Amino acid sequence: MHLYPLFRKALFSQDAEWSHDFTLKQLKRCNSGPLHKLIYQRLPVKPVNVLGLTFPNPVGLAAGLDKNGTCIKALAALGFGFIEVGTVTPKPQAGNEKPRMFRLPEHSALINRMGFNNDGVDALVKRVQEAGFKGILGINIGKNKDTSEADGNNDYLYCLEKVYPHASYVAVNISSPNTPGLRAFQHGTHLTSLLDVLKQKQKELTDLHMKYVPILVKISPDMDKEQVQGFAQAIASYEIDGVIATNTTLDRSAVSNDANANEAGGLSGQPLTEKSTQVITWLREALPASIPIIGAGGIGSAEQAKAKLAAGAQLVQIYTGFIYQGPALIKSIVSNL
Repeated sequence: MHLYPLFRKALFSQDAEWSHDFTLKQLKRCNSGPLHKLIYQRLPVKPVNVLGLTFPNPVGLAAGLDKNGTCIKALAALGFGFIEVGTVTPKPQAGNEKPRMFRLPEHSALINRMGFNNDGVDALVKRVQEAGFKGILGINIGKNKDTSEADGNNDYLYCLEKVYPHASYVAVNISSPNTPGLRAFQHGTHLTSLLDVLKQKQKELTDLHMKYVPILVKISPDMDKEQVQGFAQAIASYEIDGVIATNTTLDRSAVSNDANANEAGGLSGQPLTEKSTQVITWLREALPASIPIIGAGGIGSAEQAKAKLAAGAQLVQIYTGFIYQGPALIKSIVSNL
């Protein structure tokens, strides 16, 4: 694992999305066999019981890295306590035009405007079934770009129905800044009508599959306190199982001097740390204790993970920090918690 800095140097000399795809191809070869053993990290077991599930440790992989579920077992071998795949949409879609992913190395940050590029929900479900992964798997669902806001609920329901039997929990992404109109689902009647139909569908699917799969909603860091409180009220009144806080930010104030600062898309990594922790704090104040929070956004050290937990999260997820530091970051966080 100490080879990662060398590996990263080579990857960072290439286009960001090319490097991402190349790494996934290599990881895919590590899903089983001798390569699987080679990348395996033995970590201390630090179980967390939340959402009616037992997580072997509280450090998960955030959605967006393995959108199509091609590397589930390889990623688990690195020591993640849980893996979240997706975001997946009903139909396959190519996403936004390239280039659409940019590094800001001075800030240990990324900007992406991928736009939910994925092979569609059927392809994901097939891969999840083939993987036969026994750990905790979250599946993150979204809506297709060409689906109108008015029909958006149907996309979420369609995906929920498809992934329900195969997921440990389902994450509902209404906070990516890269699908037009998506963030509207975080507020007002857009939000309450979505939560209402999701909860009804969850009841039906629980009876059908004889198992209860928790639903979590992933939110944006770009809400003010009042908006977060309104969101939390809706989550509590519809008895949604949990919240993931947060997605990427549109705010560029922390990186205004960077050559890539003006690229459109969501900013992740260190510039997001304080913003997402603030949202967790507001959520924790506004939500009943029974509704857990998964903290994500700018976790690049054990200290930053602890700050998310101290703010009120029960679990954490990493992505950009993992790109910059590799598997050592998982080990460092789990060992120090």
